[in-house]
Amino acid sequence: MKLKWTLFTVMVSIAALLSGCEPLLVLDPKGPQAERLASDILLSMGIMLFIVLVVLGLLAYMLVKYRASNMPDDYEPPHIHGNVWVEAICVGVPIIIVAYLSFVSVQSNYIVEAQPEGYEDKEPLVVYASSSNWKWHFSYPEENIETVNYLYVPTDRPLEFKLYSHGPITSFWIPQLGGQKYAMNDHITTLHLAADHAGEFLGRNSNFSGEGFADNTFNVTAMSQTEFDEWVDEVKETAEPLTETEFEELLEPGHLGQLTYTGTHLEFAPPNHGHHSEEGSESEHEGHEAETTETDSHEEDHSEHSNH
Repeated sequence: MKLKWTLFTVMVSIAALLSGCEPLLVLDPKGPQAERLASDILLSMGIMLFIVLVVLGLLAYMLVKYRASNMPDDYEPPHIHGNVWVEAICVGVPIIIVAYLSFVSVQSNYIVEAQPEGYEDKEPLVVYASSSNWKWHFSYPEENIETVNYLYVPTDRPLEFKLYSHGPITSFWIPQLGGQKYAMNDHITTLHLAADHAGEFLGRNSNFSGEGFADNTFNVTAMSQTEFDEWVDEVKETAEPLTETEFEELLEPGHLGQLTYTGTHLEFAPPNHGHHSEEGSESEHEGHEAETTETDSHEEDHSEHSNH
């Protein structure tokens, strides 16, 4: 009787604790990239649950079948060198599971790194997302506006984020829209996302970057393209311009609220593409092509002079 009350108390306590937990945002996707990641998580959880149930079932079966009271007093277990089938199952099944999960993970990695499926024919909204201690700066080069610690995006349109940092390495993450990606100094990384549904989402830095890391968050609002255009027009009419002096003050360590400016810091403090960044590699490739073309032109001129 006492054992039953103990178990009942434990179950009620667990239920009370779980009811106070926040919902798992990664399992509430609002975009195609996040849906793919959520399906992979649920698949992994399902496989692990199946393995646990099978192992626990076998354990219960062994405990009941081979318990001491179920054997005669003079029973002596036979000497067995090994069982081919048991060893094949114990080794083969884990290999199959790991190989399958590896295949799914690699396939999903290529999918989430590319432009979202179904949005290939649409022009992406390019946003330069940069971090500093401990805030996020969002520059809209096409709209010529900039926000701090909040992000407005249109729905049903691909989003292309150019990530970099003005300080330590951070990680840009909007769980309901997709996975995280690092933002680094002297390096630009690209993250493709999209929002299928309007709403408000939470974004944050998921990489520890100092004492202010816990509050290094930002709000994301997804809206229709019409509402987004109206917001852009309103910002241009009401917001103050961003100056180089004010931007340098924003980079000072500390927390801030939400700020809005016309113009972007890309005009006077453009990101350093770096040697290994994606855009830097493209620039180097273009420069190499130009150098090759120039060399070919010199060779042609030299050949013509030789013929004369």
